[in-house]
Amino acid sequence: MRPPTIRDVAERAGVSKSLVSLVLRGSDQVRPEKRQAVLAAVEELGYRPNAAARSLSERRTRTVGVLLNDMRNPWFVELLDGLNSRLHDSGLHMLLADGHLNRRLGEDLTRTFTDLRVDGLVAVGTLPPSEALRTAAAHIPTVVAGAREPALPRVDIVAGDDECGARLATEHLIGLGHRRIAHIAGRGVVGELRRRSFETVMREHGLSGTAVVEQGDLTEEGGYRATVRLLTAGERPTAVFAFNDIACVGALSAAEELGLRVPRDLSLVGYDNTYLSRLRHLWLTTVDNASHDVGRRAAQCLLDRVTTPDRPSETVLATPALEVRGTTGPPRGGGA
Repeated sequence: MRPPTIRDVAERAGVSKSLVSLVLRGSDQVRPEKRQAVLAAVEELGYRPNAAARSLSERRTRTVGVLLNDMRNPWFVELLDGLNSRLHDSGLHMLLADGHLNRRLGEDLTRTFTDLRVDGLVAVGTLPPSEALRTAAAHIPTVVAGAREPALPRVDIVAGDDECGARLATEHLIGLGHRRIAHIAGRGVVGELRRRSFETVMREHGLSGTAVVEQGDLTEEGGYRATVRLLTAGERPTAVFAFNDIACVGALSAAEELGLRVPRDLSLVGYDNTYLSRLRHLWLTTVDNASHDVGRRAAQCLLDRVTTPDRPSETVLATPALEVRGTTGPPRGGGA
């Protein structure tokens, strides 16, 4: 049997095809009884609109291309949830692509999104420079979420306030009495903002001489290796502030492997408040960077950009909060 058509729905409801179209588009110009008749006919017949035909008639696909830095990072989960919930409210659907996988394959799926004629693009996380993304952003409404780069004309940036979040983490450790504090730094603009804020707070408290920065690579292995270097080279720190929760898990493994108890011998603070930090056997103190809120705000910026594509770009920052759990405490012997 052939699938039901919009003509079948119109005949079953006793209305015109144009009125059925109005109902399916959510128009408020239809009387309640007519709307109910159409919806009942749709349900009875099992009618599903032809997405391709609708895209051609409306010149919209109702899809948004979302390019992630690396889908293995659990930080993206809540951001995507916030992003998707707001897009879904507006009748839009996400198409996901993993930037890490693309780089391994030597491809750039930004071009695929362009070929699919998505209504908008969201770049999530810090992505490497991409001429394809720059070109696409010149023609398609685009938003950067959860990162500060790339900075492109008429592209909004929505992220957490990294300087504020790093200040919260550092001041928490200083408030507990720690003086020898190390920071496992990330890369890119976000990494620079958090590192600079850490150093500023340490300087404000007269602790520049005991502040140490060790470069990491945002992975668990990178956090592990950076922490081993910190704990085996000279006077070890009593606390470590890691760029993200994944690196903090690596730091926790390194501390335990070296015979240190957390937080009695070493306090640890992560960043992102991912599900990892909430696992009971980890229970990380971490900075909640409002990822769900970042996602919703990014979606709203994209919707606004679709409506007014030529408006000036803006940077929107969500306020972070500190989540104190089980990996921080006062230093042994007062931290001297």
